Amino acid sequence: MTKEKSYKYSICISGAAAGETVVQDAELAQRLGAAIARAGHIVTSGATVGLPFYGAKGAKEAGGMSIGFSPANTVREHLRKYRLPYEYFDFINYTGMAYVGRDLYLVQSSDAVVQVGGRMGSLHEFTSALEARKPVGVLLGSHGAADLIPQLMEILEPPAHALVVYDDSPERLVEKIVAILDKEYEDIQKAMMAGKEHWYLDKIGITHRAG
Repeated sequence: MTKEKSYKYSICISGAAAGETVVQDAELAQRLGAAIARAGHIVTSGATVGLPFYGAKGAKEAGGMSIGFSPANTVREHLRKYRLPYEYFDFINYTGMAYVGRDLYLVQSSDAVVQVGGRMGSLHEFTSALEARKPVGVLLGSHGAADLIPQLMEILEPPAHALVVYDDSPERLVEKIVAILDKEYEDIQKAMMAGKEHWYLDKIGITHRAG
């Protein structure tokens, strides 16, 4: 059952686009996407193939929303140069930043990241999230980068280690991430749910009231 909230969190599904973990973890990625959607939030991903694609598929089939961040400049480049999918995305942001820049933009545009399987690109998204002080959920038992992260956390002593949570269940992992975000944005959620006034100025200096 979808939990209605005024502010929907954008939760990035990070995982391998190809390789062994895609075969092993497609169902887990799909369950992650479905769990995010059922919690009433939005799946973000790299608008790519592999595990992020299955996460987007799970979100859409559960009645949720999926937003992709493409490395391409245009839809033509997305489809013809990068050979990436368009199915299961409500909107694709054509960043024009190639893969490395796209990863950073994707993480910065998301409220949290969940890691399933993964290779080097997924580790890049993981470390970028930590540096940006974003909550990260790691799906244990999903192979690849995800199963290496606990050891890396011990060896490298990265910042914001308290924001990293683990579980071997996609559904419980999403619950843990949402709990962290609920605490972080408690004041915003309360204000929105209560319909409290929010004032802002547009570009020509006119004051508007929301709530």
